[in-house]
Amino acid sequence: MTNRIQQESVKRRLAKLATPIFIETLLIMMLGAVDVIMLSRHSDNSVAAVGVVNQIVMLTFLVFEVINLGTSVLCSQYIGARQEKKVVQVVGVSIIVNLLVGGIISFFLYFKSATILQWMGLNAELMQDGVEYMKIVGAFAFFQAISLTLSAALRSANKAIYPMLVTVVVNIVNIIGNYSLIFGKLGFPELGVEGAAIATAFSRGVSMVILFIILMRVHIHSFPLAYFRPFPWIELKNLMKIGLPSAGEQLSYSSSQVVITYFINMLSVEALAARTYCANIIMFVYLFSIAMAQGGAICIGQLIGEGKPHAAFLLGKYVMKRSVLITFLLSLTIAICGKYILGWLTHNPEIISIGVTILWIDTVLEIGRPINIFATNALRAAGDVNYPFYVGLVVMWSVAVGGGYLLGIHWGYGLAGMWLAFLLDENIRGAIFVRRWYSLKWLNKSFVRA
Repeated sequence: MTNRIQQESVKRRLAKLATPIFIETLLIMMLGAVDVIMLSRHSDNSVAAVGVVNQIVMLTFLVFEVINLGTSVLCSQYIGARQEKKVVQVVGVSIIVNLLVGGIISFFLYFKSATILQWMGLNAELMQDGVEYMKIVGAFAFFQAISLTLSAALRSANKAIYPMLVTVVVNIVNIIGNYSLIFGKLGFPELGVEGAAIATAFSRGVSMVILFIILMRVHIHSFPLAYFRPFPWIELKNLMKIGLPSAGEQLSYSSSQVVITYFINMLSVEALAARTYCANIIMFVYLFSIAMAQGGAICIGQLIGEGKPHAAFLLGKYVMKRSVLITFLLSLTIAICGKYILGWLTHNPEIISIGVTILWIDTVLEIGRPINIFATNALRAAGDVNYPFYVGLVVMWSVAVGGGYLLGIHWGYGLAGMWLAFLLDENIRGAIFVRRWYSLKWLNKSFVRA
């Protein structure tokens, strides 16, 4: 009876976290989708150019995740263990490091935008749009670096509702900015792709400022200098110990996606546009899985900090089963409606035909993806940070990238062939991670205990 009450309590805690994370993640996805939808009214070429740039920008954002992933894990475990001073130290160190790293990356993206896009093999007809977008969004990448840190700190303290509310404001700002600057409305000039970039960068700046104000008012009211004298190198070491392999797994994934985008560039502009449209549609399919995985990971970290590993294991089983069921049903619904959704975004029949095929293949892919999203977050929260990195490195690059090239380019099956390789990659990793979770080998890796 006591165990059942505890399980219900944990599920309520999960729901309290996952619901605002779900809404926040939905709105973040809409932030990117709004750019695609509005630019689709401008031209398919601008959508293709922005799709390539976003692959690169998201790859650089993973550098920030080295610190942010560690922030989330350490704060969750320290909060569970009621070590408040360590929480303040972790957040302070995270902000300092990401501000420095974010400034360096912003400088690099602005001054090397054309060179990077040439390396990506971007077509000459897309180059001008690509460079314009990348220079502006890249120059202010440090806004996102700080925002991610602040959001991670608030979520780990069970205050996920605040990042959600900030994202609502940011979406409104971005939509108004896109409408005004892409199409030249409300007295502003018509700037097209450049306008979309300005709106995106400005909205990220607004997010950073509001999140910092909220953090100081509801969570960490001050950062006493005494906490940082001498500098808490042990916390920086722990952040890197968690963050490097954790971000390495995500970096491996995003790097593989950049290579795959390069392969798609070898096919056609239509294939690249179809991939951009489908990727933005499919994001909404696995949205529930992301929210459940992130909320579940925070709960698992706190439960381990409280010394309740069995409750953490049972919660993991619950999250996996629910995520797979709901994500598959959503992907099936999207595939059935795919022709109409794509027809709303573009009138090019070739893009629609390719996209519909992709959406049907993706229904099977979405069986493995929710497990991978959960497992990488949950194992990291438990302190088992290296295993997801090694699995991702081997399977993603051999199956998704290698198989994608063979099926899509070498054997000529195009984008559909590449998506079949992605399907195999997600499901193979999913099977491996299920076995890992049930093996309980992630126990006894807590940073609080260390």
